Amino acid sequence: MSTETRMASEDQNAGDAAGVEAEASGSGSESGSESPKRGGGGDGGSSVCKEEDVSPGGGGVTAATRDSKLTRHSDSDGGFADPAPRPGHVPGSHSVVSGALASPTPSRHTHTPSVVEQSGSGGDSSSNHGSADNQSRPGYALGAGSMVPGSPGSSPMEHPGSSYVPMSTSPNSGAMIPPPPAAQVPVVHPPYQFVTPRKRITSKPDISKFIACPTGGALYLGFVVALSESVKGIKISDECHVSPVVQNLIGVLQTMSGWIDEIPPVKQPARYGNIAYRDWQKRLQERGPAMVASVLPDQSLALGAIREIFPYFADSFGNAIRIDYGTGHEANFGAFLLCFARLGLVSASDYPALVTRLFVVYLSLMRKLQTTYWLEPAGSHGVWGLDDYCFLPFIFGAAQLIGHKYMRPKSIHNEDILRQFSEDYFYLAAVKFVKQVKKGMLQEHSPMLNDISGVPTWHKVHIGMLKMYRAEVLEKVPIMQHFLFGSLITWPEDK
Repeated sequence: MSTETRMASEDQNAGDAAGVEAEASGSGSESGSESPKRGGGGDGGSSVCKEEDVSPGGGGVTAATRDSKLTRHSDSDGGFADPAPRPGHVPGSHSVVSGALASPTPSRHTHTPSVVEQSGSGGDSSSNHGSADNQSRPGYALGAGSMVPGSPGSSPMEHPGSSYVPMSTSPNSGAMIPPPPAAQVPVVHPPYQFVTPRKRITSKPDISKFIACPTGGALYLGFVVALSESVKGIKISDECHVSPVVQNLIGVLQTMSGWIDEIPPVKQPARYGNIAYRDWQKRLQERGPAMVASVLPDQSLALGAIREIFPYFADSFGNAIRIDYGTGHEANFGAFLLCFARLGLVSASDYPALVTRLFVVYLSLMRKLQTTYWLEPAGSHGVWGLDDYCFLPFIFGAAQLIGHKYMRPKSIHNEDILRQFSEDYFYLAAVKFVKQVKKGMLQEHSPMLNDISGVPTWHKVHIGMLKMYRAEVLEKVPIMQHFLFGSLITWPEDK
């Protein structure tokens, strides 16, 4: 028996005896019958996840964990549903009856806002995570919902000094939203009309235009879906085709990683926001354009294209003024790759390598930047988010594990599995990283991740992650107000 088989089976024994019996009978598939603990059955059940599902292998279940169980619904596309109603909870509000919800334990990332944060200068009004004071439990939905003015999770626009980006709260609004489809990226042909991309999103109506635009938000999200679908059932270590363009991009990121060793953090009173990061960013601005241009096979194309594609690349690694990084910067890296697809420099056959080779190096670089210069999280949901910095690893990672014979979403609670297999699966690596940088138990510092571990299949997790990415990243003005538009990723009114 292989190590992976043995360890995953032990995890099943600890948390789901029925699942082990299914494996013994040869089923081993996510489409097989579920444990009776989950309410009888297939993915179309309608039960609330039991405590033993959320915390396999022992360990107490906190009040916050019980309060935030994810329910399951019978829509055909699966995904996450809203939390079960709580006593004393008013729909659309974040207030609860005293004693109904224990205050979350703040992570090591909880801090006092800096002068820059308090002044609200420098763009993103949500550039940093919230403190324990404004992290009351938000209701969760997969679609956009309205916030109650003055509530702890209301819009940052109503609380200019707040650094917390609330999650959508419209009850059951995500249940009927179909999962976003994968997009076939249309290639732009000469004559090119490259422009310097600029920001266009300033309001919620602008978000609606962005999401609906077939060569804007709809194309970007469809590209992310296509990337994730290209790695279904694929490990990071599996062989794949790596084109010269992808290999050269990997080399660029590796060079940038070496800069961190050459620019060590300086000694300063504050732990977060080390100012040496600005020197790293300065080098990126000075050397980056030529490095990206060298990747393009046609240098005549590079002369015009670099004007449009480099701003996406430059914004992929955080903000030098605020010394922060978040899902908006991560989206810029996805947009940078989309520009390559639009120019025909990468095709669908390159998608597995873009994820399992290039994105792996990008993620490693960003984690090195985060832990060396201690970048502030930008646009974080606080304890009610997945990760303070990134989202795409959870989408790609859930897709990787679809149909896995042994590992289930609850396997994230098995430390042996995280230790042995995190190098092959984005999702496991992401959870492992969260546990390394935050103190306490998972259900305390990352209750959303803990809740999702109770979802029965990776297919449902993947669909839920895609819906959540749209609702909590792409539909958030404080995050997307910095997104850029040009001739490759277009704004509808510029056509």
